[in-house]
Amino acid sequence: MTIDDAIKTMQAQIIALSGGVQMKVVKMSDEEARISVMAPAGDIQKIKDGTFKPALDLLNNEGFDIQVQVYDKDAPPLSA
Repeated sequence: MTIDDAIKTMQAQIIALSGGVQMKVVKMSDEEARISVMAPAGDIQKIKDGTFKPALDLLNNEGFDIQVQVYDKDAPPLSA
């Protein structure tokens, strides 16, 4: 498995939990990536709960640290 495979696995899990999401992926290295998820407010906890164990399994079994950060897609942007 590669980091790209791990990312695709997590993205598929996220889409299965909430079809109305937008995602941005940032690869920090060959072993670490962050998926920022913009989701409906009602799906945020479901996505957090549903990706925790798969992300932990990827870390423990494959050595890939895939961080999933979930945000409310309807919340106003933070002003500086």
